[in-house]
Amino acid sequence: MTPAPSLSADLPTPADFADPPTAADHARWLAADDAARPGRVERLRARFEAAGIDAYFGLRREHVRYLTGFTLADGEEKVAGTSGHFLISHDEVVLLADTRYTIQATREAPTARIVDGPRDLARDWATLVASVGARRVGIEAALLPHAVWLRLEAAAPDVELVPIEGWLETDRALKEPAELERVAAACAIADRALATLLPRIVPGATEHDLALELEWLMRTSGAEAVAFEPTCLVGANAALPHGAPFNAEVRSGSVVLFDFGAQVGGYRSDMTRTLFVGEPSARDLGVYETVARAQAAAIADIEARVDGELALPSGRALDAVAKRVIEADGRWPAYGHGLGHGIGLATHELPSLSSAALVDPLPSPTVFSVEPGIYLEGEIGVRIEDLILLDAGAGRVERLTLFPRDAIVLPA
Repeated sequence: MTPAPSLSADLPTPADFADPPTAADHARWLAADDAARPGRVERLRARFEAAGIDAYFGLRREHVRYLTGFTLADGEEKVAGTSGHFLISHDEVVLLADTRYTIQATREAPTARIVDGPRDLARDWATLVASVGARRVGIEAALLPHAVWLRLEAAAPDVELVPIEGWLETDRALKEPAELERVAAACAIADRALATLLPRIVPGATEHDLALELEWLMRTSGAEAVAFEPTCLVGANAALPHGAPFNAEVRSGSVVLFDFGAQVGGYRSDMTRTLFVGEPSARDLGVYETVARAQAAAIADIEARVDGELALPSGRALDAVAKRVIEADGRWPAYGHGLGHGIGLATHELPSLSSAALVDPLPSPTVFSVEPGIYLEGEIGVRIEDLILLDAGAGRVERLTLFPRDAIVLPA
């Protein structure tokens, strides 16, 4: 049954959502991270023996923050050089930071040994690995260019490099309570921002201006940054799953699709809402209702398994659940992207919910998006995306995105 469209009098307001986090909240989250980091490092070290390595060299900016506290802004790794790279041995954490970052590194990673981050990693590689007595070093191979790999081998021929993938990504998929709190806080900021924006979504408003206003509302209401560049797509442009806002104008009878998220304490949110401006056609409401049913079916499958005695579903299985709803309806093609993705220090991380995802049960506790869609080229696109907290041990399946998901009709 098609959800009853919400009338303008029933629209959500900013007061419907949680207030922004306080300074005390941020202080508590920092303390929680400080307390958790030794355990995170020890979980990494526990893998050394089976892999036959005696040190781990990391490059991903999310990983250095997770393990040491040192932060690089989104995209800053492109200009940071080797700053933010780290080497962990059995008994030491070494953080590379050149003179631009030395003060910051000392403040944010007080338990690490800070060394100058060379412009050319190979130049100091032999000295670096020798300082921790490493002879076999695991390296985040997906991030290290092959040419650099070869130079490191030449710089220290007695040190064997071992490609490592997925260790810390798997650890980060399991969320600690303070991590989940920050994702929820980021969700509330995004919810409140869209509720504030609703009166400004009127005929004549452009995609570009609405996306810019949405970003401003998040940044001035508790977000330290946006999780990614906000998307606003009008009418047929909404059929572009990763389209970018431009100058298309809102018009009566069109949909407006928003895909956006906030960042709080390093942790992100991600939500999509497709709104109607003026009375929608029966076809457009039908598309919306089918997407809503697909999302509800996937979430219901998780809830049934947490409440019962069945094993948790895999990300691949949940993707199939949602697609079957759309395929069984038979009127429109199902989305070609994945059903969802994990989220935390990165907007896209494990677990994956897609046809290519693992067949293993979802991890727990974790948080991920559920975002089915239908895209009709040249006509309309509808996607609904919520973040879901899964904690099987506590019997919890909870929506962190609280903005209404029923079809909303804005006055034209």
